[in-house]
Amino acid sequence: MDVEEKIRLIERPPTEEIITSNELATLFETKTTPRHYIGLEISGRLHLGSLIVTGFKINDFLKAGVHANVFLADWHTYINNKLNSDWELISKISNYYEKAFKFFCPGVNIIHGTKLYEETDDYWKNFMLSKQITLARTLRSLTIMGRTEKDSLDFSQLLYPSMQSVDIKALDLDIVHAGTDQRKIHMLVREVFPRLGWKVPISVHHHLLPGLSEPVSNSVTSPATATSTTTESDDGVLEDDHKIFSKMSKSNPSSSILIHDTSDEISKKIRKAYCPLKISAGNPVLEIINHVIFHQFDEFVLERPQKYGGNMSYFSYNEVKNDYEQDKIHPMDLKAATSRYLDKIISPIRSYLQNDNPATI
Repeated sequence: MDVEEKIRLIERPPTEEIITSNELATLFETKTTPRHYIGLEISGRLHLGSLIVTGFKINDFLKAGVHANVFLADWHTYINNKLNSDWELISKISNYYEKAFKFFCPGVNIIHGTKLYEETDDYWKNFMLSKQITLARTLRSLTIMGRTEKDSLDFSQLLYPSMQSVDIKALDLDIVHAGTDQRKIHMLVREVFPRLGWKVPISVHHHLLPGLSEPVSNSVTSPATATSTTTESDDGVLEDDHKIFSKMSKSNPSSSILIHDTSDEISKKIRKAYCPLKISAGNPVLEIINHVIFHQFDEFVLERPQKYGGNMSYFSYNEVKNDYEQDKIHPMDLKAATSRYLDKIISPIRSYLQNDNPATI
């Protein structure tokens, strides 16, 4: 595979940003098998965003010949009070994450934080990179763990950004990968590592799926005129020009499609999802079609009775979006088709992990 094809794989959706594309091209020209990682806290059942969208991007790295790693950040999980900081539970669910990612991303390497710290002799020596980071900068970086300066914090939580930075050094990474919510830590690394003479990795940030609930309006502008321009705010939510909506989260299962959801559960959740007539901005059903269904399928078919015009086939997201905005697609037809395709994607994962649902661990 030539360099251009490798870059195309890394750039394609769900990628939103590469820092920088020129550095990525140079890396592929000079190194046959670059080292990549994505770090994940361990926090309950996996969902459409945390396994599937993340896994799509990991699989792109694998296809491009990159040595892809999933770092299971068990210490970070403990520090961030996830799973009640219960080490036994964190360990059990870490094994569930490992099994899920190895199934969905064949060839990926799994690294447990505990093992990394045991085997890296100079980890805590390198942790003194925190000497290069001001307290104010540390506090601004707390959004990477879903917290802000206003939260009640214990001292260990102030160590989190420095630990995440030293993880990257310890793993000798060429590419650091995450959702857009982790951008701040990667920018911190790019600022501090050159001062220490450490290798500066390329950053790749992928799209975050929104939850299924209606976004909260942050403007007096009518939703009918809302645009689809989307950015990441400092508090970890997604924003467009007129609305704010939370990313899909395992902490809100009714607004998330879990990889353990049955066909009926998927259908019920999608039927209740926010999907206003003719509105594409902030529409989570269209987000799923764009970033999940069209990633896996070349054709999206709406099944309808002949009396309502019969089936309709689409071969790109923009075709679906345009027809939806022009009132050529009813929300319930869109939702029914979305549920059907999601079940096709999720069912093999659900079957493989049927005895590993954290709700039953």
